[in-house]
Amino acid sequence: MLKHIGNRILGLGERSPVMAARGVLPRLYHERVVDHYNNPRNVGSFDKNDPTVGTGLVGAPACGDVMKLQIKVDEEGKITDACFKTFGCGSAIASSSVATEWVKGRQMEEVLSIKNTEIAKHLSLPPVKLHCSMLAEDAIKAAVKDYETKKAKFNGNAETASTEKTA
Repeated sequence: MLKHIGNRILGLGERSPVMAARGVLPRLYHERVVDHYNNPRNVGSFDKNDPTVGTGLVGAPACGDVMKLQIKVDEEGKITDACFKTFGCGSAIASSSVATEWVKGRQMEEVLSIKNTEIAKHLSLPPVKLHCSMLAEDAIKAAVKDYETKKAKFNGNAETASTEKTA
């Protein structure tokens, strides 16, 4: 039943006789959106207290979408893994899924250049769904900022501890 409802929302179900009589066409999502919605990549979460993990939590009050994107970073600043959890529409889930795929294996400075317009173009999002790709861009930036804050705090604590040992 849930799959049937999801397919109807995504425009994959059959047109009803009422819709056909009125000449109403179902709203269709691009096949990439449907693919990432039906088979989302990198769903899950990391331990937010892990110093190698950055967490970005963003939301859009207008539509109720909430996106959590996390990155795991190595010593050289390369993102080794990424995951997400999103409460929202198919476009928001697809945008999150694409974002996690695009950040993996890249340097942190590099992922900051990912723009919502690139995500929207890749998924062929209509103008009414552009806020979903904006959430993904904001989530990436928030995750990088969170990681950098943790790293600075961790390095500050490490320097304080080594100073206390030498004194």
